[in-house]
Amino acid sequence: MSMIPLSDSTWESQSWQTLLSNTITDVNQLAELLQLDITQLKALLPSETESFHLKVPMPYLKRIKLGDIHDPLLKQILPLAVEYQDSPGFTLDPLNENAANKLPGIIHKYANRILLTLTGTCAIHCRYCFRRHFPYDSNQISNQKWETIVNYLKNQPQVNEIILSGGDPLILNDKYLTKLLQNIALLPQIKRLRIHSRLPVVIPQRITDRFVQLLAESSFKSILVLHINHPNEIDAQLRQRLAKLHDQKILVLNQTVLLKNVNDHPETLANLSEALFVNHVMPYYLHLLDKVKGAAHFAIDEDTARKLYGELLSLLPGYLVPKLVSEAPNLTSKYPISAKFD
Repeated sequence: MSMIPLSDSTWESQSWQTLLSNTITDVNQLAELLQLDITQLKALLPSETESFHLKVPMPYLKRIKLGDIHDPLLKQILPLAVEYQDSPGFTLDPLNENAANKLPGIIHKYANRILLTLTGTCAIHCRYCFRRHFPYDSNQISNQKWETIVNYLKNQPQVNEIILSGGDPLILNDKYLTKLLQNIALLPQIKRLRIHSRLPVVIPQRITDRFVQLLAESSFKSILVLHINHPNEIDAQLRQRLAKLHDQKILVLNQTVLLKNVNDHPETLANLSEALFVNHVMPYYLHLLDKVKGAAHFAIDEDTARKLYGELLSLLPGYLVPKLVSEAPNLTSKYPISAKFD
């Protein structure tokens, strides 16, 4: 497909699969579409071959301010040379998920729920991703492995919730997800299904009528957890899709990662919570950055985060304030971080 200008509304009528197959992975294309100075842009990029390469779909690019190298959405997707600098405390597996990777495709860290890594593919490469180094090749779930997972769950009767993750589980089509949910429904111990995805945010067309129907008609309580970091990520296309979910009474939550020079201002986070609530999404978690190798330039220390959180509390009613949390290896839950007031 030839490159279509961002101002062309043709993108809005494309299927999510078409949009996914035409993500931008070339810096020169990125610069042309966003009207960025290519010399200025390339001065920021890594000189070595990028293993976690640029990947961003057109609907997300349309929300980035043209010509602005400091746009908060651009910062989340632009590979930088600084990612290759050594930073003490930042590792390939910051949450020690390897220890909780009980079987291929399963992460069982918390007692009553398991996480399935259904795929290693995402629609967008977020530069702060804590699983950017995860061994997805050895964690694909085949039909044979599904039988092993079922047997594992039968020996874990306390598990009553399954979380679909990845990568991004909504990379998988509705037909696949329908069959998967049918298989999960055969496990009487499972009461809840959670789907963690950023795909509907970056390609809103992924919220198809069939997907909405699938969640609405499932035999267990289904929860969609989105990942939105900045109010500029919510556009008209996403609002329309969120309304479809709301019409079917599907619970939608949001998780945000606190990122330096992206959303580390109380007013930005307050605006995000307000925008989420208007669009029927409840603010859920505000995460401190997981210390993954390559993301140290996004990090905010805990004391600064606590002060920012105190300011956020003063701007919002309590029900719109996400929980400030962090996660650490080998803990049995995320741990809450209290606000600090001057």
